[in-house]
Amino acid sequence: MKKILLISDTHSCIDDFILKYVKQADEVWHAGDIGDIKVTDTIKKYTLLRAVYGNIDGGDIRKEFTENQIFQVEGIKVLMTHIGGYPNRYTKKIYPVIKQQNPGIFISGHSHILKVMYDKNNNLLHLNPGAAGKKGFHKLRTMLKFTIDKGKIENLAVIERSR
Repeated sequence: MKKILLISDTHSCIDDFILKYVKQADEVWHAGDIGDIKVTDTIKKYTLLRAVYGNIDGGDIRKEFTENQIFQVEGIKVLMTHIGGYPNRYTKKIYPVIKQQNPGIFISGHSHILKVMYDKNNNLLHLNPGAAGKKGFHKLRTMLKFTIDKGKIENLAVIERSR
């Protein structure tokens, strides 16, 4: 069993609100718009980090992280990107990757809008954790936490706090 914290759009913010949950996770997945390499360096001090770069991320972050990540955790294939859309509205760039890779979980960020949607056409769970940082139009800072055990996602919970 793995405890996962899913975050996105930190936009250079790494504070006690985020770190409280980072310290409880076996892995943190960051879906881009990191903002400052200090964010990911700090997370890596506490737990395993998997991350992709976002559209605001500069060269230092793009050197360390890729645009897409595909990985397996506890029997589930995960595809993570920053700008990917959501079921029935995937981007033209990511849709062929979804079809080719056939993930059980597809993660994207970018919108600052938390979404959890099941895509029955592609047999996957789409997760967008919203925005954990303070910059943007969102009124609530949001993250997702869940466990993955033997191929099943369990205990999915929204973490939220006003900006």
